[in-house]
Amino acid sequence: MNDKLYRHIDRLIKRYPCLEEVKNSILEAYLLMEESYCNGGKMLISGNGGSAADAEHIVGELMKCFKLPRPIGKDMEKSLQEIDPMRGETLARYLKCSLPAIALSAHEALITAYANDVGGTGVFAQQLFGYGKAGDVFLGISTSGNSENIIDASIVAKAMGIKVIGLTGNNGGKLREFTDVMVCVPESETYMIQELHLPIYHCWCIMLEERFFG
Repeated sequence: MNDKLYRHIDRLIKRYPCLEEVKNSILEAYLLMEESYCNGGKMLISGNGGSAADAEHIVGELMKCFKLPRPIGKDMEKSLQEIDPMRGETLARYLKCSLPAIALSAHEALITAYANDVGGTGVFAQQLFGYGKAGDVFLGISTSGNSENIIDASIVAKAMGIKVIGLTGNNGGKLREFTDVMVCVPESETYMIQELHLPIYHCWCIMLEERFFG
C-alpha cells in the first residue's frame, strides 16, 4: 500500500473519526476497484432512493474529471482531427478519460418495463447479467443491508465472477452473506448512514483518479 492511499484514508478518518473502525474495509474495497480497472473491468453500482442518487453521483465522479485533468492522449487527439480537423480539435479539448462505471438505478425505461413485466426486485440482477463480465466490480449500496434487489444482484454478480462490495450501515444485514468486502458505517438511522457514505465514496474516487491519472 503506497503512502498516497494512506494519506487519503487518514484525511478521511481525521474528518470523520467514527470511520476508524471501517478503515480496513474501505481500503480493501478500494483495492478491488483498482484491480478491476487495471484489468480492463468496470464498476456497476446500484441503490434505492437516496442510495440510487449516490450511485449516479459516483458514476459522475468516475466518468469525468473529479480533481485532476484527464487528457485523452495524443493518439486519440490525432485520430479525431484526421476525421474532422475543426470538430476533432474541439472534441480533443473537452473529452476526458473515464473510469467506466454504470449506475443501474438510472435506467428508467428498463426498470419500469421489467417491474411491469416481471417484478421489481429482479431488475438490478437482470442488468448485472446483461452488462457484467468476470473481473468487474458491483457496488451495492443499501443502508439496511437488506434490500432484496441489491441482494439478488449480488448473487448474480457472484455467479458471474464479479466482485461484490457492500456499502451499508450497522451490521450489513443479509447482504453481508453475498459480498467480498463489506463497509458497514457505524450508524443506524438512514440519513446518518448516507451522510457517511458520501465521504467514503469520494475518497474512493480520489484514490482511483490519482492511481490512473495522477
